[in-house]
Order: sequence, then C-alpha cells, then structure tokens
Amino acid sequence: MLGVDRFYLGKVGTGILKLITLGGFGIWWLIDLILVLAGAQRDKAGYALAGYQQYKRIAWIVTGALVLLGIITGSISGALNGNRADDPPASQVQPSEQPAGDETPAADEPAEEPADEPATAATWANDTWGEFSPVHQEGAGDSVVALPAGVTGGIVVATHNGQSNFAISVLDANNGSTGELLVNTIGPYQGTTAWGITALGEGVNLQVTADGAWTIDIQPMGSAPTLAPSGAGDAVMLYDGGVGTLTATHDGSSNFVITEDNGDMFHMGLLVNEIGAYSGTVPLAKGPSVIVVHADGNWTLTVG
Repeated sequence: MLGVDRFYLGKVGTGILKLITLGGFGIWWLIDLILVLAGAQRDKAGYALAGYQQYKRIAWIVTGALVLLGIITGSISGALNGNRADDPPASQVQPSEQPAGDETPAADEPAEEPADEPATAATWANDTWGEFSPVHQEGAGDSVVALPAGVTGGIVVATHNGQSNFAISVLDANNGSTGELLVNTIGPYQGTTAWGITALGEGVNLQVTADGAWTIDIQPMGSAPTLAPSGAGDAVMLYDGGVGTLTATHDGSSNFVITEDNGDMFHMGLLVNEIGAYSGTVPLAKGPSVIVVHADGNWTLTVG
C-alpha cells in the first residue's frame, strides 16, 4: 500500500508515486498483489522474483486467509451494528398468555436419519478432482498428450528409455504453463506423479520432452494405491488415517520432496523438501489426503 515493494524491485519512481497515492487510491496495490501471486512481477532489470515456485502455495494460502478473515470480520461487525431500532424495548414485549394448567404439546421429533458412512480416500479423491476412464499413450521424442476433459486432476504413470532430458509439464488451454513440472530428469525414468494439486490454471495438455521411447498412463486420482511403507522414485499414494506423524528416509542424491493435500486451504502441505539422503519425522494431517513423493532413490514412510 505504501509502495515498499516497488522500492525493493528498484522501481523508485513508481514507488514514490505509489506512496503518495496510498497504493494508487486502493487499486494499484491490488494489481501489484495479483502480479506477485501470479508470478508475473519483475524487478527493474526484468528478472522474476526468486523463490516464487517454492513459496507460491504459501502466498496464495496466506492471501486467501486474510481475505476470508476480512469477510468474516466485516460480517460480524455488520451484524453487531445492525439496525436494532425496530426491536421493541424489553419492557414493551408482552408475554404470551397461556391458560393455567395447559401444557404446550410436544413437537414431533424428527426421526433420526442414518449417519452417512465416511468416504474412503479413493472416493474423496475422485469427488475432488473428477473421475474418468484411464488413458494410455506411448511414443518417442517430443510430443503433446491431451488430458481428459471435464476433470481437474489425476495421476500420471510414465516411463522413458532415453539417455537425455525427459520432462513432462502441464499446459493450459492457451499452451501456457500451469506451474506444474511433473518430471524433469536425465536418462531412463519410471515413476508416478500427480497433476492438478498445485496448479495455477486448468490443465489441458501434457508437454513431453524426450529423446527416447516413452509411455504415459493417465488415471483418476482415486486409483492411486494406499500409502506404502517403502518404495523408490516418484510416487502418488492415498492416506486415510488420522492426525499423526510421518517418519521418512531417503538414500538418493537429488531432490526428496513429500507433499500432502487434504483439500484444506490452511494446510501448508509441504512435509519434506531436502536434497540427498534424509531421515526425519514430520507432522501429518488427517486424511483423506493425497501423498506425493518426488525422489531419485529408495525411501521409507512410517506413520506414527
């Protein structure tokens, strides 16, 4: 609102203008906020903000929480300051007359409805991201693979037998990135990743970069297996338990990342983000949830 962000980006002139106009009379600051959240903000030299991919989820969550808090605060304030002039003073309210000895007949109590059975993690996942018939694609070299229409997410099981770069990224209807880079490795690959969890837009296509033959199987999120105690490489699993802890190990040499998505906008989701070997215990939120593992080595997961 005071233009501090503009000074930080090296844009002193617009920073001063934003300062003296108090955020462009309440409009400019909102535009800059949207640019930052969308990853479109640039400094004076034209460079993007460092750490955007790492912190974008937290930034969206915090911003959403503040907006929600403002709405709730405004609603409460409006309710407390509502027009009470139409309510008669308590001294003028006449009690209803009821003949002595008459008892008000008890209202019929509604019959108890059977309690709904809790949804399984697979049912919850399909309800959240959508259900569709699995899709199998195979080819060699660079290609574009269409994602199922009418759904917002799923899992991608991929293999690659080349020796150079193999990458899978998610594109929107305008062939722009949704911010999801599912795979980015060198040489042979075999693993499972998820799309639609951290997307900034609706995924329409998968862009495949490869120098060898590859296969891609696109499946509903609910088809992912339950949380496994061990494995190797990238994996997507479903968790159906309660609040607990997750003890993880990894013997690889590259990125080791574990995320959990349970649909709660206030849940940060990033459980582990390390490079190389790892051993530690982190908090685990209540299921149902999707657990995504990115690894280049063997890993173990133990729920406590």
